[in-house]
Amino acid sequence: MAPRYSLLTDHACIEVRGRDAAAFLHGQLSQTVADLPPASAPLAGWHDAKGRVRALFRVLRMPERWLLIAPREGAEQLVAKLRIFVLRAAVTLSLASDLAAAAVIDADDAWLEAKGIPPNTNLNGVVENGGIRLVRVGPTYWQAFGATAALMVFAESLAAAPPAAATLAEIRLGLPEITPRLYDRFVAQMLNLDELGAVSFDKGCYPGQEIVARVHNLGGVKRRARRYAAEGPPAPLGTTIVSADGTAVGEVVRSAPNGAGSELLAVVDNTAADARLSTGAGVALAALPLPFSVPRD
Repeated sequence: MAPRYSLLTDHACIEVRGRDAAAFLHGQLSQTVADLPPASAPLAGWHDAKGRVRALFRVLRMPERWLLIAPREGAEQLVAKLRIFVLRAAVTLSLASDLAAAAVIDADDAWLEAKGIPPNTNLNGVVENGGIRLVRVGPTYWQAFGATAALMVFAESLAAAPPAAATLAEIRLGLPEITPRLYDRFVAQMLNLDELGAVSFDKGCYPGQEIVARVHNLGGVKRRARRYAAEGPPAPLGTTIVSADGTAVGEVVRSAPNGAGSELLAVVDNTAADARLSTGAGVALAALPLPFSVPRD
């Protein structure tokens, strides 16, 4: 398919400024960010004291500020919660009003080369182009951040795609999205954040670090996020997943239409990974692969 473009109006950019910004973020997030180079924009979790994920950010380091990319829904709430932990640090947090987010879907090597973007850019790698920053999220899926006018100029030759197309691309990469309904519900491993590179196991302390490390070292997580196909429209967030005997074994955490039906990510009991599953409404599910192997702990 030819590359397509979608303006991600449901994304927000939280900016973090101040001389203590790097140390503050390093102490709060599950990712090593103190020495993060500007050419890398990894995922990072923010957890509560019990190791439950309260936010999943993409972290960008810029010359005068840091950016935390998150769903717009709940972004102001996250800013308020983060401010509680600033204490006496020289840090300010706010929503960036000068930046927007967009997605480029099905970006092949020929298109990348025509745009002057190195096709061999690593996953989570950052490329500056025409006043915007592009992040390689998947083999053919990129996100771009910059002023709306600059994003429109960059994408002027691309066909428009609905935001759901970007959501589908992220589901296929196994990327969850943490909105208010999912705050503090799952430990990192249940959402495969360890497999997505959003957790560093050799950095210092951060909220919930002991729990996340214990699960990593000793196992014990009984549920993991998996991808499925379903007939019909996308299942609402929180839809129950049941086994053949009607036992509840999981719940939907993200879904999107795929043309013929829909695809979803659901956190499902490991013991039911190979079972015949459906939604509580009776819609059969077909297991689909992810770009990584889902551990069964």
